[in-house]
Amino acid sequence: MIQALRKLVTFNEFVAQYPDNPQRRYELHDGVIVEMAQPVGDHEEVVGFLVRKLSVELDRLNLPYLIPKTVFVKPLENESAYSPDVLILNQPNLVNEPLWKKASTVSQAASISLVVEVVSTNWRDDYHKKYADYEQMGISEYWIVDYAALGGREFIGKPKQPTILVCCLEEGEYLINKFRGNDRIQSPTFPELNLTAEQIFRAGVVS
Repeated sequence: MIQALRKLVTFNEFVAQYPDNPQRRYELHDGVIVEMAQPVGDHEEVVGFLVRKLSVELDRLNLPYLIPKTVFVKPLENESAYSPDVLILNQPNLVNEPLWKKASTVSQAASISLVVEVVSTNWRDDYHKKYADYEQMGISEYWIVDYAALGGREFIGKPKQPTILVCCLEEGEYLINKFRGNDRIQSPTFPELNLTAEQIFRAGVVS
């Protein structure tokens, strides 16, 4: 997070005044418009790698999902709106989303198959705020991809090490599985996914 304009706004006001600047990303956190830090190259390579691998799996399984470029995820309980790094939507349910057509926004868990946040300097948002809101929304699967080991030691160990947390909803609460090194990612959404944590961490390394 590099800038927060501390004038509280509603979600509708945020959408209406969302800056038309493709070089910047903004989110709404409890009524505060937040300008997100410009992603570094490694971050974008990890995001691109995940989109490519998950897209292949979607095609292979012929699932009715899509990976949009820019969509807001809005918790119903507060004036927030998040723009995840990777978002997999259940396309058939989008007809039930009242804000989909006019604001590219989803708020129903049935519309969201998987959310992925690739950790950057604002890591507390991913591990705390978004974690709590995604859980409260009932989103079934949430990945926190901490390729640069930026998160707190309680999450990624001491000494810190690159970690992927796969949070799966059970009885209304997330259960967390952690993956490092050559661990194969275990995903309820993609149970046959053949991808290790290290492959994701090394997405920016060209051999």
